[in-house]
Amino acid sequence: MGNILFLIGLTLLLGPARTLSFFFLRRPKLKGTLSFLTGILLILFRWPLVGFLVELYGILVLFGDFFRTVAGFVRNVPVVGPWIAAGLERVGKVSAGGGGRAEGGELPV
Repeated sequence: MGNILFLIGLTLLLGPARTLSFFFLRRPKLKGTLSFLTGILLILFRWPLVGFLVELYGILVLFGDFFRTVAGFVRNVPVVGPWIAAGLERVGKVSAGGGGRAEGGELPV
């Protein structure tokens, strides 16, 4: 249920055309899209653990570029901000293949 609500919320936030064109129909994001949707199907077919892992991989591939952006905002949180930001930056580097978002890259919002 949460997965479907996530997709609906993303579509309401960005709009249907922009959501499809930016996240789900781009060639580099095709592997993440297929993994995410396969994970949802596996969960619906009563394979929750495997489905969750496949879906998690899909989310990392689809949204890995934005972990650095989120880390920039989280860094300002007192006490735990720098630790959380460092973890998010590390995940962003791994999911983006080490490069992350290029300088001046377009954000979906």
